[in-house]
Amino acid sequence: MTETNLTGAALEVAQKRETQGLNLTLGVHFTKVEPGLVEAEMPITPALLQPFGFLHGGATIALLESVASAGGELACDLETEQPFGVEVTIRHKKSGREGDVARGVAKLAERKPSSKAGYKLYWDVAAYDGDGDVISDGVIVVKVVPKDYLAQKLAERGQA
Repeated sequence: MTETNLTGAALEVAQKRETQGLNLTLGVHFTKVEPGLVEAEMPITPALLQPFGFLHGGATIALLESVASAGGELACDLETEQPFGVEVTIRHKKSGREGDVARGVAKLAERKPSSKAGYKLYWDVAAYDGDGDVISDGVIVVKVVPKDYLAQKLAERGQA
């Protein structure tokens, strides 16, 4: 796996995401975290294989959602906004093999206002094998919502 030289907010995002939950289980390691571009690696271990010995597509999707989500976190103001993954469109082109390392890349393609509140970040994502071939690619949408809007919605639901 590649070493990183992350600092500041990028290091905080990576450490938080690497040390808990699904990313910890998958062994995801962030190698680049900067506005508009996030990269991470995931070792392809026996635990990530489907019954026929190939990398499970769900593990690849989790890697790609992880890099897009980290990008969404870095792109918003966490004091006043909350990012949520809301859409995943992925095409599987090739499978990874045990012993290789999958590299997930998310590049911010577009930012659009949301119809109700906040905005949507469209991330072009791709996972690559050790030879640089595309395993999977697609688009992941992260919606960023103002926290005051979320609080309002929760209050309304509590009254219903």
